Amino acid sequence: MLQVGIIGGAGYTAGELIRLLINHPNVNLNFVYSTSNAGNKITAIHQDLVGSINLIFTDSINSEVDVVFLCLGHGNSKAFLEKNGFSYETRIIDMSNDFRLREHEMFHGNSFVYGLPELQKEKIRSANHIANPGCFATALQLAILPLAANKLLKDDIHINAVTGATGAGTSLTKTTHFTWRDNNFSYYKPFTHQHLGEIHQTVNELQSDFESEINFMPNRGNFSRGIFATVYTKFEGSLDDAKTLYNDYYKNAAFTFMSDEEIHLKQVVNTNKCLLHLHKHDNKLLITSVIDNLLKGASGQAVQNMNLMFNFDEKQGLQLKANFF
Repeated sequence: MLQVGIIGGAGYTAGELIRLLINHPNVNLNFVYSTSNAGNKITAIHQDLVGSINLIFTDSINSEVDVVFLCLGHGNSKAFLEKNGFSYETRIIDMSNDFRLREHEMFHGNSFVYGLPELQKEKIRSANHIANPGCFATALQLAILPLAANKLLKDDIHINAVTGATGAGTSLTKTTHFTWRDNNFSYYKPFTHQHLGEIHQTVNELQSDFESEINFMPNRGNFSRGIFATVYTKFEGSLDDAKTLYNDYYKNAAFTFMSDEEIHLKQVVNTNKCLLHLHKHDNKLLITSVIDNLLKGASGQAVQNMNLMFNFDEKQGLQLKANFF
């Protein structure tokens, strides 16, 4: 059994991660670290786990665990690792954006591998440290990977994507209060969202001659979880050409699937799936991509990466069913 620790245990992604790990057949959850909740029951924060777990939060770590998940705010993972050491054998999976970009991937001689399985599964298998992708970055890269991998991005990419309230984390702000979010819709960080760095990095590595714009408009939806993204760009081939391209690229993907029918969020919420749908209009290809931001966009993908790192079945502990009604 793997001994597993979680750093930063009070947030939404940590709650989902705990739920996944306590039901994983190859894992023992060794500790959940939270300085603000040390000594309190985990179920006092993650109330859906009542009856499933008896652990309490701790403010100390076990540096000898097999794998540790960092569920800290952006900018805090590196600082935590500077102050707290783990054994050489401990694998690290970071959920923040601290190590996702190439210029930040090295830490004390260790390289963080970008953990998007559909992009570089074999590198993940042999990695000791993983930088888990961002939620928007996951949904959007999965929409365009087959085009970039085949050097077929020839023009600007236009993206409109909506995320649920959990994407903003647990801290209350003006735009996360129920009275503001309910029956409301708004954009934020137009054309400048931080996940664009990851997307540009991947596209440029797959298609070095890509010099067009990636125009990304993120939106806040009045629902709790999920990302619904529409992406379009010029494509010279037919719809059948595009379908062949995408089906071939994802034929061995464990959780990314093509749908011939139009897709919607309820198909993926509470699962680790990404569903993609293609539509051709004149010379434009429209790709719709839907994921659960807390699972395939965060904790589920982190467990998927853990499975790959330790040679488990990729789907172990992730056979989750959508709550369709």
